[in-house]
Amino acid sequence: MPRANTVVLTALAMLAFAGNSLLCRLALKGTTIDAASFTLARVAAAALVLWVIVVARHQLVRTVVAQRLPPVEGNWISALALFCYAAAFSFAYVRLTAGTGALLLFAAVQATMTGYGLYAGEPMRLQQWIGLALALAGLVWLLLPGLATPPLPSSLLMIAAGIAWGVYSLRGRRAADPASTTAGNFLRAVPMALALGAVMQAQRSLDGAGLAYALLSGAITSGLGYVIWYAVVPQLKAAIAATVQLSVPVITAAGGIALLGEALSLRLALSAAAVLGGIALVIAGKRG
Repeated sequence: MPRANTVVLTALAMLAFAGNSLLCRLALKGTTIDAASFTLARVAAAALVLWVIVVARHQLVRTVVAQRLPPVEGNWISALALFCYAAAFSFAYVRLTAGTGALLLFAAVQATMTGYGLYAGEPMRLQQWIGLALALAGLVWLLLPGLATPPLPSSLLMIAAGIAWGVYSLRGRRAADPASTTAGNFLRAVPMALALGAVMQAQRSLDGAGLAYALLSGAITSGLGYVIWYAVVPQLKAAIAATVQLSVPVITAAGGIALLGEALSLRLALSAAAVLGGIALVIAGKRG
């Protein structure tokens, strides 16, 4: 892949990841759609788009004539992790700002994957331990009681979403066909989202604009975003792929300010600098 294409696709993927947070917050703040309905619409739209892509890639006409469909990759455990991420993500954004949510999510994902590395016996350099301590200090500072503290229940939900996404990412690292595996996992997550909707029936509130945001989040920033990311990841070194994701909370915070009128508090700015700087040290330490 030409270098220019790699750069453009990487930028599009990061914008898509940030777009998930912005669309979710926009829907739950600016419309009356409830979090469970948003989750269902997002998961279903992503499953549909990814499935269409997989079918098209398997040559749709030939497959239909043979009365066969492409095999569904993935598994139920990974689908459960994916569903837990999507549901916790939506409910957390009922009260969190876009930038705060993205920072908590990203930090939890990286902490989960780093923690698994430690559990698996991967060595950590002094630089990485310093970075880990700095990132944790940034999170503690963000969550300490005060006027600018984000709501604790929502913060814990977003951290849970990040842990679930970290587990999902770890389970999918060796997938032979990431796009097909993700499609299969999203398809399996649809009945879970339906069950959540049934449980939350009393709180159901549908809204045309909110539904449109959810469908965009599922079809474009989730479905197509993941396909773009999986296409470009093989062109990037592992450390670079991890490093570029540091841009997601920054893009999200900027989008929250520009599109949602959210304020950038000093606490969030300092916490973001500590968390992202600490994670950068951890990632940089892996290069050696």
